[in-house]
Order: sequence, then structure tokens, then C-alpha cells
Amino acid sequence: MFSFRTTPLREQPDTVLRSGRLGVLCNQAAWHPETGEYLFETLAKKGTLKRIFTPEHGLFGELQDQVKLDDTSGYKNIFGACEIVSLYGSAESSLKANVNKLKDLDALVIELQDVGARYYTYTSTIKYLFEILKSENINLPVFLIDRVNPAGRQVEGTMLKKEYESFIGIEGILNRHGLTIGEIANLIYNEINAKFPFHIISYQAEKVSKSLLPWSIPPSPNFPGLFTAHFYSGQCLWEGTNVSEGRGTTRPFELFGAPFLETLATFNNENNYSGWNDESHPIFDPSVYVRWMKFIPTFHKYKGEVCFGFHLHPVPGEQYHALAHNLRMIRFVKDNCSQFRFLDGKYEAGNDKTAIELMLGDSLLLDYVNGGSDWSEIKEHIKVEEQKWIRKARKFMLYEEQLFRCK
Repeated sequence: MFSFRTTPLREQPDTVLRSGRLGVLCNQAAWHPETGEYLFETLAKKGTLKRIFTPEHGLFGELQDQVKLDDTSGYKNIFGACEIVSLYGSAESSLKANVNKLKDLDALVIELQDVGARYYTYTSTIKYLFEILKSENINLPVFLIDRVNPAGRQVEGTMLKKEYESFIGIEGILNRHGLTIGEIANLIYNEINAKFPFHIISYQAEKVSKSLLPWSIPPSPNFPGLFTAHFYSGQCLWEGTNVSEGRGTTRPFELFGAPFLETLATFNNENNYSGWNDESHPIFDPSVYVRWMKFIPTFHKYKGEVCFGFHLHPVPGEQYHALAHNLRMIRFVKDNCSQFRFLDGKYEAGNDKTAIELMLGDSLLLDYVNGGSDWSEIKEHIKVEEQKWIRKARKFMLYEEQLFRCK
């Protein structure tokens, strides 16, 4: 049973929400300006909150990328008897909720802020929950409070191929998908043929979506502001390389660099380019200005080291295809910096793929960044995949605003 609801959670007529034993999957983004409380605080006051499930980065977004949370006792001084269950721990099984932690609930409420790119792990956490409910025949009503997609309705990339599916990528979803977290959950619910009651509460129903911009509360510690979502679908690819994606600075995913990129300092003079924004330059893009710079990360890659790199600045009013631009920039760095490397080693337990393989999830794109394929071929491949995605995603959309390609 599925329903799309247009009134806030607190106005829903379901008896289970008023007096049942509730589980909540949320983090710090589930804060409401009209009450000044987090969702879990409000439910705890009512005495209906039994268990909180936390995604990657912890309950308050206090944990850095890939930091596992095994001990949740630090939250006990806030909630006392309420149980806190991490869905991002060291054990591979911790990514999926224990069946017994779901069977004793009367309903599950989900409120998370997605960022519009398939690499973001909150959608995978939801998928894993849905799969458990289906496989174990748990008829648990799920209420998802939808949120605006801060990356908007623009789409980018190719649909992830099955052999690359992982915790950072669901099969069949585009790099930048253009859907709300409710619409993505609706797609997952239908594609796994789930039967448990599923109710999506429109983001237009909640005051939080009308008076609080979707980037006002950072959904994770390295997602700080307005422009991050528009760069993330492309800039995140640097995570699979030995180039810093800007973690440890105040502008993660807006800038990138490494100490060895200093060898590019003479590139423009040696190749007769007037500057990095010369229209004939290999990394030129009409939608952004590329500014060379130096920075020193305070943590993560190259902590305390001087990095030569670049800061991207959006051109007002222009549509920016972050994935396409970053594919070209990665290829440029690979071709011109001998120390550039894709990171070796498995990204997650039980999966033999590297980070760049899992993020790109497409053999043609991988061939291109590794020095093969022609850009014209890749550009056409991306175009076709984006068109396919728009047709596929249309039947799961809940709002009038349509998806579009950056042409």
C-alpha cells in the first residue's frame, strides 16, 4: 500500500503514529523551526519513540567520511532509555538493520536530507531497510518525510551497471539523479516489489521546507553550503584518486589539488594558452571559472601539506554539468601529471572494485578516465543515458517540476 500525503507528520490520522512504538531513521537535518526541536526530541517527549537508527556520519553529522560508529553510548545522556542503533558500523552486517530491531516496532519514520547524487549513502541505507522488510515479510508501515533536492532537477551521467553496485551506488540510478529522497525511495520500493505500507509526506507539507533552505543544515560534515550539491556529482570522483577533493578545507568539493599538481604551473605558457579559462583550454567549461590556487588541508589527504590546485566558481545563470567537466579534468591531470594515480584497493568489504570504479559504474567512463575512448563518444553516451533515465524516473516522480538535461 502506497500513499502520497500533503499534510505534516504531526497531522497524520494514523493511530500508530500517536500511540505506537516508533523507530526513526534520521540525523541532524530532521530539525523543525516551528518547534525548535529535532524529530527524535518531539517523539521522545510524546513517549512513542522506541529506537533511533543513525546513518553514516552519526546522529548529528559529527563523524567524518567512512568513520564507523560501533558504540552509541555517547548519545545516552540525551535519550536515556531510548535505544540508538548505528547503521554504519565496522561489521559489514551493520549496514543493514537487525531483523529483531524492526519486528518490535509499530512504524518507522524516515527523515534525511539527500544531496541529489547516487554516491551519497543515505539512499542505500533506505534501500537496505526496504529489502529487509520485504525479505522477512515485516508489514511495518514506513512514513518518509520528503525533502527538496538541493541539486535541483538537473540530471547528469549514466545509470549504474549491476556489476558496480555497492553502498555508494544503487543499480540503475544516475550520477546526479534529479529526484527527491522520497522519489528515489518510491523507485526503490517499486523496483523491489515491496508490499509493506509506505507513505511519503510531501516536502510542500512541512514548514521546514518552506522556511529553511535545503543546505541550511549541512547533511554531513563536508557538505557545507549552497554550491556543494551542484559540484558534488563531479568533484566526488577525486575521492577515487590521489588528488584531494578539498576535505580538510572550508570548501570541500569546490576545490581540488595535490602537492604534485605544482608541475602544472608552467603548462599554459608551454602550450600557448592565455590562462586556465582560455576557451581552447582542455579544462575550459563555459559554466564555471577555474581559479588556480594553493591550500593546506587540516585533515584527510595531504594533511598539513601545501597543495597546488584549483577552485571552481559557477557562472551565474549557467547550467553546469559537473560530471562531464570533472571527467575531462581527471583525464587532463592523468595525462599531464606523472604522479597522478587512481587509488588501489577495495572500497568496501566483499567488493573487489576500487572507489573510482564504484562511483563511475560504467565501463566506457572508466575507459575514458584511464586514457582510452574519445570525448565525443563519451559525450554521446552520457546524452543517451540521461534521456533513458528521464523516461525511467518519470513514473516515480511526485511533483510537477520536470527533470532536464544540461545541453
